[in-house]
Amino acid sequence: MRRDVFQAIADPTRREIINLVADKPLNLNTVAQQFSISRPAISKHIKILVECGLIEINQLGRERFCKARTEQLAQVSDWIENFRHLWEARLDSFEEYLTQIQNKGNDDGKQRNE
Repeated sequence: MRRDVFQAIADPTRREIINLVADKPLNLNTVAQQFSISRPAISKHIKILVECGLIEINQLGRERFCKARTEQLAQVSDWIENFRHLWEARLDSFEEYLTQIQNKGNDDGKQRNE
């Protein structure tokens, strides 16, 4: 099964693993100790992250270290950027609508006081 970045970040545990190793590489045991789930479950999450290219595993002596490859998250950023303009336009329209309603309410109040 071909996996993509969106599948990887869909799971909160995998997002947390990415956060943990984003600053510096950590060995697999250190990563696993941060979670209250089994080590085999963490291994499955790490396998998915490797398949998606979000982390890489490097062997150093007897230890295996997870290193983040956050440049892969650019796919997510690019996809979201496609919708940013749409949402900005909708929010601008909504702001204009609210301003019109507010101004209309202020105009009605002035007419009653006169």
